[in-house]
Amino acid sequence: MKKRTMALLAAVLLVVGVAIGGTLAWLTATSDTVTNTFTTSDIKITLDESKGGADHNFKMIPGYTIEKDPKVKVIEGSEACFLFVKLEKSLNFDTYMTYEMADGWTALPEVSDVYYREVTSPAEYDVLKGNQVTVKGTVTSTDMKAAETTKLTLTVSAYASQLYKNNTEKFSATEAWANIN
Repeated sequence: MKKRTMALLAAVLLVVGVAIGGTLAWLTATSDTVTNTFTTSDIKITLDESKGGADHNFKMIPGYTIEKDPKVKVIEGSEACFLFVKLEKSLNFDTYMTYEMADGWTALPEVSDVYYREVTSPAEYDVLKGNQVTVKGTVTSTDMKAAETTKLTLTVSAYASQLYKNNTEKFSATEAWANIN
């Protein structure tokens, strides 16, 4: 009998437990999902020149101004950047020619013939003031004969480096140039 009573008590407790448990409601919730997609960033630039034909050869005449129009462009979609131009002259270039940088370019301290500007939106920039170089009026025919054996060149190159180190801190122009090199 004792076994029967225990079994009956266990059965009653089980029925009561199921009845009570079945009537309890638990509050639950599920959120919508959020998917984060990360896209890449980049800086794209071009350097073009339309004057001087396909070979970019120019004839020197003392005192004359020669049209030379290198333009550097930061392309749509590029990140804010330091834009650099480097002008490399042949050894004897300064004996014969002069030029000035277009407005907005700043000489990079302690680096000769490298200039920079900060760019926060796509744009195109002239490199040379007035898009020209000038043959010095002091150049003589003897100088011209000497120049026949050496090649006078002015090479323009463009570079870009991101403007910011992080969300709030800018690189210095010198640091940005070091990133390129």
